[in-house]
Amino acid sequence: MSYFSQYHRSRQGQSYLNAIAFKTVIPRLLVIATLIIGSAFPAAAALTLFSTAEQAQQHCPSDVVVWLNLPTHIYHWKDMRWYGNTKNGAYVCKKDADENGNRGTLNGQ
Repeated sequence: MSYFSQYHRSRQGQSYLNAIAFKTVIPRLLVIATLIIGSAFPAAAALTLFSTAEQAQQHCPSDVVVWLNLPTHIYHWKDMRWYGNTKNGAYVCKKDADENGNRGTLNGQ
């Protein structure tokens, strides 16, 4: 057997072992990473959406009711231009909106 054929066979065996290691190690690393990330970022509570400000205020009497623009995840306070006036939105409790990663408007509208 020539040196080339011996080298080629050893390289084939090595790539086969690398493939096996890749198939077994990577999924395990992904599971570990998922467990670590999942525990670092606890799941947010479900956001309750209301069609009227009164319903939202009954749900959270000690909190402020805001209008949440659902596609942009930006909320507006009462007496602002877009409060209750966006196409896809709902009244929510401000605390719930904040806990779910939404934010208040930055331009005062």
